[in-house]
Amino acid sequence: MNRFMPKWMLLLPGLMLVPLFAVFAQQKPDTVITTQMVAQAEKLLGLQFTPAERDSMLDGVKRNLKSYLALRKVELKNSVPPALLFNPIPPGKTFEHEQKMIMWSRAKKLSVPNDLEKLAYASVAELALLIRTREVTSMQLTQMYLNRLKKYGPKLHCVVTLTEDLALQQAKRADEEIAAGKYRGPLHGIPYGVKDLLAVKGYKTTWGAMPYKDQVIDETATVVKKLEAAGAVLVAKLSMGALAWGDVWFGGKTRNPWNLQQGSSGSSAGSAAATAAGLVAFSIGTETWGSIVSPSTRCGDTGLRPTFGRVSRAGAMALSWSMDKIGPICRTVEDAALVFDAIRGPDGLDQTVVDLPFNYNPQVKLSELRIGYVKDLFERDYPNKKNDAASLEVLRKLGAELIPIELPKKYPIRPMAFILNAEAAAAFDKLTRSNRDELLVRQIKNAWPNVFRTSRFIPAAEYIQANRLRTLVIQEMDKLFAKIDVYVVPSFGGANLLLTNLTGHPCVVVPNGFNDKGSPTSISFIGDLYDEATVLAVAKAYQDATDFHLKHPPLFP
Repeated sequence: MNRFMPKWMLLLPGLMLVPLFAVFAQQKPDTVITTQMVAQAEKLLGLQFTPAERDSMLDGVKRNLKSYLALRKVELKNSVPPALLFNPIPPGKTFEHEQKMIMWSRAKKLSVPNDLEKLAYASVAELALLIRTREVTSMQLTQMYLNRLKKYGPKLHCVVTLTEDLALQQAKRADEEIAAGKYRGPLHGIPYGVKDLLAVKGYKTTWGAMPYKDQVIDETATVVKKLEAAGAVLVAKLSMGALAWGDVWFGGKTRNPWNLQQGSSGSSAGSAAATAAGLVAFSIGTETWGSIVSPSTRCGDTGLRPTFGRVSRAGAMALSWSMDKIGPICRTVEDAALVFDAIRGPDGLDQTVVDLPFNYNPQVKLSELRIGYVKDLFERDYPNKKNDAASLEVLRKLGAELIPIELPKKYPIRPMAFILNAEAAAAFDKLTRSNRDELLVRQIKNAWPNVFRTSRFIPAAEYIQANRLRTLVIQEMDKLFAKIDVYVVPSFGGANLLLTNLTGHPCVVVPNGFNDKGSPTSISFIGDLYDEATVLAVAKAYQDATDFHLKHPPLFP
């Protein structure tokens, strides 16, 4: 998760999903609890009770404390979700259920160079054509990317574990299957990397955090299994900001390939850096609040954050059960579509995942779509205004009649951010109570250890109330999408990033130029729920009319 949290949010009363007076949760069962303590706790919660009410509450508060302590005796692994499942679908909304044949774009035919490293920045579609026609082998590409990971990985601090033995086995199998006429599809034989919060049996899954740096989880995440079934070759587990925040992990700070003095942003730090530097053909990242959009922007990648409930999170570290999403980080929009098509769909494990079609059509005409743009956000003064304005002109030249829209303003969006913190504090409850959070590298106020502790004081009632407001915001977004098919927005404009992560809407982020320091900038496209097909098609039309995605960091030839 990339954090866009104003400092005032750290002052909010904490976040644990327990009854009102969680403030007493660290007390011993025989601790004397008084009405004076209740009165002090009220100040943390923005409430005020009478002396008689406080006196009546004492027995219940004491019982609650005993309940907390009893429940804590049960070992809850990070993989255990709450019984309450988030559903982003507003009442009455319907979806298409027929899966049609996807007509992928024709890939550009590349000549095979004497030095295969010149293929490092080729798209997945271009590499797939070379593999399918047996002009290059999966083994050749795998060894090339492994060599680049070994050569450049230390400079970027983007590799946690090379999965070399597994990669060579998978590449060998891919070549044998293709030679025998068993071609699995466009990802067959393609080397890729995953963010190190996805479990892979036999390898460490560190979550980027010192307390878990030697953790081995005896399972393989569904996304990795689906990619293996598609024939893809896993070459590396890539760095992530510790426990999915930022770009700092126990191995250092992951670097921006365009500027090694700058971090890659996060938390899908290694996935974005490795893809941008041509160390993998594509990668898998995750987003809770900006963790695909932000590092993809910083590193100049194309990222897809799918709709909540599109991709199974089984085998992935849980941060926020109602906001976590898994998606591809690639070099082109069509690559993102190819990877998404392979990883989407139910697995019988993650109960939030829906079974809906993906009817992608890259030949869509923008003049036939209702494309909105968030007018007030584009009109503000902000760092990327010039590039974003140019992006709107590109869309207009492609035939889009841009419709000015406003994002829902009826309800407060930013104050709902503590929903994420509440769930994160629960996910890492044991880490906080054991004091092993002291092992995390970042110990500033605006980092997980302090946020987890602060979050112990958010009452269950307030968490539920925030989620009820979230329902109303989802309904407001549904009204907006009744008028448009897709909208374009500055990637970090207003509350859009938090808003759409709360409502579960899909986002495609693509490069749209460079800033005055030579680092990439981006523009974002937002689609309707489960309509990745349309938002990807619009983003592809834009990307095909530009060349920013074809530029690569000169430090990594």
